Amino acid sequence: MDHSADAQRTDLMTITRFVLNEQSKQPEARGDFSILLSHIVLGCKFVCSAVNKAGLAKLIGLAGETNVQGEEQKKLDVLSNDVFVKALVSSGRTCILVSEEDEEATFVEPSKRGKYIVVFDPLDGSSNIDCGVSIGTIFGIYLVKENGEPTIEDVLQPGKNMLAAGYCMYGSSCTFVLSTGTGVNGFTLDPSLGEFILTHPDIKVPKKGKIYSVNEGNAKNWDGPTTKYVENCKFPKDGSSPKSLRYVGSMVADVHRTFLYGGIFLYPADKKSPNGKLRVLYEVFPMSFLMEQAGGQAFTGKQRALDLVPTKLHERSPIFLGSYEDVEEIKALYAADQTLE
Repeated sequence: MDHSADAQRTDLMTITRFVLNEQSKQPEARGDFSILLSHIVLGCKFVCSAVNKAGLAKLIGLAGETNVQGEEQKKLDVLSNDVFVKALVSSGRTCILVSEEDEEATFVEPSKRGKYIVVFDPLDGSSNIDCGVSIGTIFGIYLVKENGEPTIEDVLQPGKNMLAAGYCMYGSSCTFVLSTGTGVNGFTLDPSLGEFILTHPDIKVPKKGKIYSVNEGNAKNWDGPTTKYVENCKFPKDGSSPKSLRYVGSMVADVHRTFLYGGIFLYPADKKSPNGKLRVLYEVFPMSFLMEQAGGQAFTGKQRALDLVPTKLHERSPIFLGSYEDVEEIKALYAADQTLE
């Protein structure tokens, strides 16, 4: 029997091998960061398994509680949050955790404390859970500022200080996308091996795309620049073909498509949400970090997203991110709007 095909599979670039290769390029590295990432990956595998069997395990539906955002928690929201908190604390490499589901930050007890801060949305797009649409986990990693006792001020750093960011999408396949500040790489979970395999090396978002992604149900409440941009997408003045609208309603799914196909993802401020809807620390910052690493841009309507300095844990912000040229277009519209004021 020919076992050559099986033998070749041992040479796959797994996420563990990838992270260790990156670690070997840093002579001063002690492996703490690699251990932390391994615990995040483990949490993603656990949540992926729970999502896949949610209907059978009675994990679909409401948990009967609301989170700090005032949103009704789904059973999978609660489970996913518990999974990641336990995984991150047990790594022994974290000192502060900030989750979308928890009102206050979690300060790790000194005996299990490390030097990293992890901000995360354990299950983005949870409103889509019950109908089987792609959902995901988003995370970002910082270093604690000082060697002393960790404080909330250590968390409230601009996104440009982030060491790493990523997301895991639970859909037709389980996809883990990661950047440690030297590009973006995508891995797909091989269920037969239980390993994430490198399938999308060095992801680069196209310079310009043909897709725009936005909830047009909020159009009546948009400001002038957003309204004009979307109008230009649908009715280009230069005679070119209109852009296609694609909107899932799960940030992970919509941004993942933007990485691969190009275009722009918009979640603007509006009359109902003047400060925007998406949370800065664990949604806007990680996705903006990834988008810049992939050659795109991320803009708040006023400034580069990663330059924003948050003042509270669950602060919100508008966000426009995607292909470089597409974001340039909406930046120009906001600049022109400010000139008219």
